[in-house]
Amino acid sequence: MVRAVVVNRDPGRAERQAQALRAAGYEVELCGGPQLTECPILDSFPCPLVDRADVLIYDAWVAGSSDGGRQLISDLRETYVDLPVVLTSVDRTLAWVETEGPHRVTPLVGEPTPDELRAAVEAALADQGMAV
Repeated sequence: MVRAVVVNRDPGRAERQAQALRAAGYEVELCGGPQLTECPILDSFPCPLVDRADVLIYDAWVAGSSDGGRQLISDLRETYVDLPVVLTSVDRTLAWVETEGPHRVTPLVGEPTPDELRAAVEAALADQGMAV
């Protein structure tokens, strides 16, 4: 079973994403992000939740930073080079997002439907050569 970690500071949105992924057969864990809980990645340490993940669904604004998660994604990629990441942003496309290279993510803009979320997760996994 593919393990996903949903990182989102909005509990309702996080639960909707988790339900969509569970309905598709994923095992899901939730994290409220660095504003709600201690985040070892910000200190360049591995995260036990992310250590168990096959894919990360990350809200760009969860850290409360003005850069839309850019620094946290950069820090994350230092430790988890090949981890598939779906970067969600409810309200806008982020100019800095890389879809290739060492800081690549699979972007998902807007409030995704369950099908859109599953498709983005599948694309992120496929990008890393992982089958669903």
